[in-house]
Amino acid sequence: MSIIIKGQNQLMRKEFLNGARDTFPLLLGAFPFGLIYGTLAVSSGLSVKAALAMSAIVFAGSSQFIAVGLVAAGAPVSIIIVTTFVVNLRHMLYSAALLPELKHFRQLWKIILAFFLTDETFAVAAGRYRKDDDSPFKHIYQLGSSIVMYLNWQFWCAAGLILGSRIPDASAWGLDVAMIVTFIGMTVPYIKTKPMVMAVLTSAVVSLATTQLPYKLGLIVAAAVGIAAGMTVEKLQSVNREFKREKL
Repeated sequence: MSIIIKGQNQLMRKEFLNGARDTFPLLLGAFPFGLIYGTLAVSSGLSVKAALAMSAIVFAGSSQFIAVGLVAAGAPVSIIIVTTFVVNLRHMLYSAALLPELKHFRQLWKIILAFFLTDETFAVAAGRYRKDDDSPFKHIYQLGSSIVMYLNWQFWCAAGLILGSRIPDASAWGLDVAMIVTFIGMTVPYIKTKPMVMAVLTSAVVSLATTQLPYKLGLIVAAAVGIAAGMTVEKLQSVNREFKREKL
């Protein structure tokens, strides 16, 4: 019995470390946003404790940026909550994609993994879940990725708060290009089929066409339309294959 437990612990440790390792290349993308968030939080009037608490509890770069701007503008709390909720609706898509892999876990595990879920961790974890092996601890891999991303974000936000008053107009430095490059690097390896290509191209076109929608709703619209386009192509391919089989 002890040998089995020891073997399970070793496998869990391996999954955790692999998740952390595979996430390291994506950490650079959080550097400019965490740093700029810290500087903006200082200038918006938030206290250091409030800014740190927001990073620790909210843990969502885009929402934190918007919340800081709304705080500086004196917006009501209800407006801040609703706006940040809408901006983060994309996480519902991530959760829906991961649900088949996590639905059999206890509610506590779902809550923990949901809190730590980010764009980068989703990309890394989705790749791990797709691998055809019988490991029962793939969720530990996701946890390893999540913890590394969380600590990295807290570090750079704190650095921005400390250095905020010493960095002149950091938001104009163009550091946000690191996040764009990171997202491209996360997405490209998964574009391997025609439905995926159609989904990406369609969502890209729609996102450009809906940039003027408030509260970043264009991202949600683009994601929904892209998914529909990809599913349509996949359905057409399936019908075409069935038609060819019937002819044979």
